[in-house]
Amino acid sequence: MSHHEASKINHENHLYLDQPLLRLPYELLRKNFRSAHFTFEKESASVKNLLKETATGSLNGKIPPEDVVKNLDAMLARMRGMKRKLAAHADEEASLHRQVDARASHLREVYDMYTVDDVRYETWSRKRLDRLLVDYLLRNGFNASATALAEQRGMQDLVDIDTFVAMDRIRKSLLEGSVQEALGWCSDNKKELRKMESKLEFMLRCQQFIELLRSGTPNKAIEHAKKFLAPYRETYPDDVIKIAGLLAHRADTTVEPYATAYSPDRWATLAEHFVEVHNQLLGLPPFPILHTALSSGLSALKTPACHASHATSGSQPGHGTSLITNVCPICSTELNELARTVPYAHHSKSHVEHDLRLLPNNRAYGKARLEEYASKAGLPSGQIKDLVTGQQYAWGQTRKVFIT
Repeated sequence: MSHHEASKINHENHLYLDQPLLRLPYELLRKNFRSAHFTFEKESASVKNLLKETATGSLNGKIPPEDVVKNLDAMLARMRGMKRKLAAHADEEASLHRQVDARASHLREVYDMYTVDDVRYETWSRKRLDRLLVDYLLRNGFNASATALAEQRGMQDLVDIDTFVAMDRIRKSLLEGSVQEALGWCSDNKKELRKMESKLEFMLRCQQFIELLRSGTPNKAIEHAKKFLAPYRETYPDDVIKIAGLLAHRADTTVEPYATAYSPDRWATLAEHFVEVHNQLLGLPPFPILHTALSSGLSALKTPACHASHATSGSQPGHGTSLITNVCPICSTELNELARTVPYAHHSKSHVEHDLRLLPNNRAYGKARLEEYASKAGLPSGQIKDLVTGQQYAWGQTRKVFIT
């Protein structure tokens, strides 16, 4: 019964880990719809206004026939341009719908399985692990490797390569000292950033101001501040005052906080902040999902004995230094340090054997199991044998222990 409970698949936990799998296409669909709606409203309004002016001027005789023809050509060109843009949005929508269908189908497969012993579960788990690896590679800038893995596994619709590649391109441009692409991204997502009360665009404008001062063009810096920084006086008054103080200091100043403002390290800070805002806007977790899965697995296997053994001696019985010779993964050299900071798993039901007996080597087993193993091993009466190490002891050397 206990084995059945342990091997039972908890579908809700699987969905909890895979929330971003469905959330991101939904957010991208919303963004695509807003962009298409904005394009339609803008272009149609322009065409309507030009059409109205042309018709009125033609009837009144204020516009000559050749200008009427030019205006009609301009309207046709605008409409063709709008058609191309809307066609691109339609293609993007179809691609996103295909991703949603593929991901929903992928998650639906696990609902047809009820235990981890199902032969299909191993295949499904392998595919999920490949997805987590692609996500990890994309977040760390290994775009070529991530793309190759996704193509090899045939799961392009289950991963978000284009989104992370675009994010990585902007992040790298910031690290290289350019804010243009990041400002373009802010312009495309202005309404959403305003709702989030994001400080990203202000920080980018401040960096532009700093670079103008660094290049020795204070007049351009003042014009820039009037146009782009002055509107933030009410929102970020302290920051605006501090940035304005840079006018009185050179780039080589040692006076704080102005020396820090001139520091080249600000570009790395901007890149990190952009990634944080980008992920928050699209509903993505701030760290790779692989970390969450790994932490959960380590926590489920972790026991107090795993680190107690390493604190006293790295070579106690059963706590070796290799995954091959060690029964407990957490006690291995490879995983012990990684598991040190994760919490112990919360167990609502105990599966520990009753009537435990503690052997002299500090291993504990149920009395019934020790007797059965001794009988199968053909040991003399009163003798028992460790199930793992094979060491033999007398019953009198064991002690009864209790769970506390």
